[in-house]
Amino acid sequence: MIRNYFKTALRSLLKNKGFTFINILGLALGLAICLLITFYVVDELSYDRYNIKHDSIYRVNTDLKFSGTLTQYAITATPVANVLKTECPEVETAVRITPALNIRFKKGDEIVREDGATFYCEANIFDVFTLPLLSGDAKTALKEPNSVVIAESMSRKYFGDNDAIGKSLFLVTSGTSLKVTGVMKDMPVQSHFRANFLLAADPVNNDNPWNKLTAFATYVLVKPKANIKHLETKLNMAMQKGLEGSSTINYSKFSAGGNYFKLGLMPVTDIHLKSNRVMELGTNGNSQYVYIFSAVAVFILLLACINFMNLSTARSANRAREVGVRKVLGSSRKHLIFQFLAESLIVTFVAAVIAVFAAWGLLPLFNHLSNKELVINIQTASWLLPTLLSIVVVVGILAGSYPAFFLSAFQPINVLKGKIATGFKGGVFRSTLVVVQFAISIFLVIGTLVIYNQLNYIQNKDLGFNRNQVLILNNVNTLEHPEILKQEIKRLPGVMNATLTSFLPTANNKVLNYVSPGENKTGQSTQFWRVDNDYLSTMGMHIKAGRGFSDKFKTDSLAMVINETAAKTFGYGDNAIGKTITTGIGKDIKKYHVIGVVKDFNFSSLRDNVTPLVMALDNDWLARLSIRINTHNLPALMAQIKKTWKTIAPNEHFEYSFMDADFDALYRTEQRMGQLFILFTGLAIAIACLGLFGLAAYAAEQRTREIGIRKVLGASAAAIVGMLSKDFIRLVGISFFVAAPLAWLVMNKWLQGFAYRDNIQWWVVLLAGAGALFIAFATIGLQSFKAAGANPVESLRSGD
Repeated sequence: MIRNYFKTALRSLLKNKGFTFINILGLALGLAICLLITFYVVDELSYDRYNIKHDSIYRVNTDLKFSGTLTQYAITATPVANVLKTECPEVETAVRITPALNIRFKKGDEIVREDGATFYCEANIFDVFTLPLLSGDAKTALKEPNSVVIAESMSRKYFGDNDAIGKSLFLVTSGTSLKVTGVMKDMPVQSHFRANFLLAADPVNNDNPWNKLTAFATYVLVKPKANIKHLETKLNMAMQKGLEGSSTINYSKFSAGGNYFKLGLMPVTDIHLKSNRVMELGTNGNSQYVYIFSAVAVFILLLACINFMNLSTARSANRAREVGVRKVLGSSRKHLIFQFLAESLIVTFVAAVIAVFAAWGLLPLFNHLSNKELVINIQTASWLLPTLLSIVVVVGILAGSYPAFFLSAFQPINVLKGKIATGFKGGVFRSTLVVVQFAISIFLVIGTLVIYNQLNYIQNKDLGFNRNQVLILNNVNTLEHPEILKQEIKRLPGVMNATLTSFLPTANNKVLNYVSPGENKTGQSTQFWRVDNDYLSTMGMHIKAGRGFSDKFKTDSLAMVINETAAKTFGYGDNAIGKTITTGIGKDIKKYHVIGVVKDFNFSSLRDNVTPLVMALDNDWLARLSIRINTHNLPALMAQIKKTWKTIAPNEHFEYSFMDADFDALYRTEQRMGQLFILFTGLAIAIACLGLFGLAAYAAEQRTREIGIRKVLGASAAAIVGMLSKDFIRLVGISFFVAAPLAWLVMNKWLQGFAYRDNIQWWVVLLAGAGALFIAFATIGLQSFKAAGANPVESLRSGD
């Protein structure tokens, strides 16, 4: 019997090739997009799950509130790991990790910079994280000083196909040779930090007193069924006890002012999507995008299912006689339902197969847009095939259920008399489907326009500095006398100015410090930047009061330039010039005098407000050389700059970037998400139009006789088009009034994540509504003009 259902269903589908093609196309498109989004969501949710004991690994975070400012760190005080190991029986072990800065290895005559993927760590890191060694012994690999474990790709990079074990890597930074004691598999992309080099180090020489409150990323491996809340409480009590005996801070006095330190444990699997703290070991994702794209996937799949229902219902008049004859010949409604569901399952299965190949073909483009490295492999197939089978069954039954129950309910007597339906106006359910479809489409269009406008606002906002025509040379800190390079480059024609510092508005090198703005005043949390005399002019910043640094004033060695927010926070108002600011404690106290107030400039993401910032003249050992240039003849100038670099540092790699590109990189995630959103919105509209096309065909088919009579009585083609279109336009109008307020609420909440944002403009909402109406009318018009142009004789004959 079942075989007969599918056999009959296949014949029916092949008989109506046009209907079948459109139905399969809509479903395949919806399923393909749904699969791509599923790959993205699964990848985002899989971070750090490669660790065998991922359920038992936690990172210790620090919340520090001081002078009303809360700073959330991804790192902890020096002694936390030892406290966990010695005083907490529910802990198996704990390990400290810290990024290694200014790391340069020698490869032949070339010096290669390896910042960003090099970490100092304790030897027990392999007990916490799953980092399989291809060669070497994990138990002893990092026990000895000056030993290093390298990733497989780095082994090939530095030693080719030779065995790297026992070989030496010369660390230019410290002038020491590191012995390779292990080669590990490259860490998975789905890790919140990725290490290519693990350097042996005892990062702690003195755990007591707690003289470094935020120093190391500390990870703890807890025993099964450990009480995490109890462990946090115990850890905070130990921290407070340790601080009481510290020479650095008296915790009782500290907390009496409303200040506090608080340690918390975060599951390692939550870090990628739920952590955006100071001093993260890597760049994390955003859980909002996972939720948004999950919703988009559901919406697009829903649109595809609605299409199926609309297109199947559109064929109801053609299949009514078939249903009537089958019922007269003895077919039960149950058998007819099974018949229509079989057709639905066949269409869904074929669409699913096409969708898999389409998703596979589109994966490189999707990876490019989303900055992912997604692949379809055996591991993917292990969950994809069962999931796809489930989707086929669920979507097949869901999409085919309404046509099945609708068509099978026709009464034979009414069918054979031609009284099969009340037309479009009676299809309340189908009208609801159209409203849902276009409400989703309008919602996505408004969301896309808001995202585009916000990104455009970011690109054109006055940031308080000039990021254009600024060339940044990296690796300058590797030079013995970087100031010589600066002076030589300033002499080049086409160079307007240059500054030596790593503290740039588009860089991630931000340093929090605590300063006292006057005698007996409470310390304030502020950014503390080390710059040179040429910094303000090179960056194109504007002095609001006083002056900038100058080599003409020897007293500027103890001078400060502060931003407007710092002047306001410190209570200076318009009288900041000449005020005294104190930094440090004990013997390290320094007193600076304020010589200038610089106009506020954005030195972080526009998601954040400008915070207090002070600048002082000082050497920066991580300095980069920023050069303001004239780009009239950029290739020739770049050649001269490179030549100057090679003259001074012949063995150092010449590496550069442009400040405007670095600024764009701060918002690359939003840009990528915006591009994906535009793509998905376009596809959602295309799918919705397919559904509307099907419903328009249904309406025209149901009113064939009426159209023929109207034409015989003299109705014009325009009048008939208007008659067929007005009901659809009304439904699209309802969709607009449903979607517009929802889109405004959701996108306004998204914009709240930006401290500096463009408000939702009224024309954005109207444009989305007008666009939806135009697209709907264009889609309906194809069917309407076709119906209006039909021969009335044929129309009246077909209505018999």
